[in-house]
Amino acid sequence: MTELDFSRRDLLRVSALLSGAGLIGTLPLGAQLARAAELAGIEAQWPTVTAMLDRYVKGRKVSGMVAALGWHDAPPGFIARGLEGFDDKDANGPQSMFRAYSMTKPLTGMAAMILIDEGKLGLDQPLADFAPEFAQMKVAIDPKKSLASRPATQQITIRQLLTHTSGLGYAVVGKNKVADELRRLGLNPGLVSKRKIKGVNDGPPTPGPDEFLRLAATVPLVAEPGTKWSYSMALDVLGLVIGRAAGTSFEAFLQQRLLGPLGMTSSYFHVPTSASDRLTTNYAYVLGRPFPIDRPGNSIYEMPVPFAFGGSGLVTSPADFDRFLAMLVNRGLSGGSRVMSEAAVLMGTSNLLPATADLTGTWVVGQQFGAGGIVGTGKDEGLYGWSGAAGTIGFAQMKLGLRTSLYVQYMPQDKLPILREFPKAVGADLTAMSARKA
Repeated sequence: MTELDFSRRDLLRVSALLSGAGLIGTLPLGAQLARAAELAGIEAQWPTVTAMLDRYVKGRKVSGMVAALGWHDAPPGFIARGLEGFDDKDANGPQSMFRAYSMTKPLTGMAAMILIDEGKLGLDQPLADFAPEFAQMKVAIDPKKSLASRPATQQITIRQLLTHTSGLGYAVVGKNKVADELRRLGLNPGLVSKRKIKGVNDGPPTPGPDEFLRLAATVPLVAEPGTKWSYSMALDVLGLVIGRAAGTSFEAFLQQRLLGPLGMTSSYFHVPTSASDRLTTNYAYVLGRPFPIDRPGNSIYEMPVPFAFGGSGLVTSPADFDRFLAMLVNRGLSGGSRVMSEAAVLMGTSNLLPATADLTGTWVVGQQFGAGGIVGTGKDEGLYGWSGAAGTIGFAQMKLGLRTSLYVQYMPQDKLPILREFPKAVGADLTAMSARKA
C-alpha cells in the first residue's frame, strides 16, 4: 500500500479557516434567526450546506456525510446524504457512528473542567501531583536533530495540558526526533486500522495506562513547559490524570459525568457488537481514490483498547455529539438538567493559554485556546471547538447559541477541502438568513 502522509499541519487549522469565512460574528445574536429556523425545513434553512453535501456524495468523493445544526436548546436539524460505506446498504443518519479522533479533545477538556470546578484538580496544579513520573522532565535542545536534552526549568501544569503548551510531543504528527522516539516506544494513542500503514501504526502496540505515563515521562519535551503552542498527546495524558484525580478510570468518569447525563448512548471507546452495524467505514485517499481501511464488523474499534484515549479515541454519532455541543451553548444545561456548572463551561470555552506561550508560526496564531479546543477572537468571538483527522468538525458558537457539526470519514483530512468549505457554507447561509430578517 502507498505510504500515507497523516500530517495534521493542514488538517486542523480550524481557527484561520473559520475566521476566513468572516461571517458568523457579524450577525445578530441569533434569537430572531433561531425563530426563523423553526419555521423552515432544515434543508431550506441551510441550502448552501445542503448543496455541499450533495456535491461530495453525488461525486462519490465520500460515501456519505451528515451535518447537524441547532440553535440554543432546540432540537437539531440533520442533513444526511449517502451511505455508511460505499458498499454498505445502510443510509447515513443521525445515529450512524463516526470516528471522532481529535474531536474527542473538547470532551476531555470539559471533563477536566468539571474536576477543576469541584476542586479536585487545579488549573495551574503540577501534573506531577497526579503523575510523579513527570516530576523531573527534560527538554530536547534541538528536537529536529537529536534527543540530546537539558533539565526543564518549569513543571508541566494542567493548564498546559489543556492548551497544548506542555511541551509534550506527538507521534505521527511531529516531524522530529521526539516524535520518532514516541513511535519507537509505542506511545501513539490513536486507532486507525488493523492494516499496518507505514509510519502511522506500524510500531509497537500502545501500552496500558500506567506504563504509558511511565514511558512518556522518559521522552524529552519539544519545548519548555508554558512557552510554546505545540499540538501534542497532552489530552491523552490528561485523560489518565482525570481518572487518577477522580479515583476511577477516565472512561468511567466520562460516562458518569458527561456521556451518561447527556444521553450520549452511541458514544464509545470500544464499539460493542450490538452497535457495529451503525459504524461507518473509514477511508484513506490513495492515488486520488478512497480506499477502505477500517470497516464495521472487522474494525479496530471493535477490539479491546489499552485505555480510553482522551485525545483521539471516541466513536460517536451526530445526534450524540450535538447533545454535547448543546450543553455548552446552554451554559451547562441539558434538557433542563445541569450537567456542568455555568462557571466551568464559561471557563473551558475561554482563553486558557499561559501568558508566556508563543503562538508564532503555529496553526492557531491569531486565535486563543481553551479546554481542548480553539477559542475564536474578533469576528469569531464566542467560537469553541475542534475537528478530527477523519473529517469530523464540531463547534459551539457561544455568542449566537448555535452549534454546527459535520461527519464524514476519510484520511488524511487535507485530501478534500471540506474543512475550509463547511464553515464557509454555514456562514453563507447565516448571512442569507440575516438578510431575510433585515
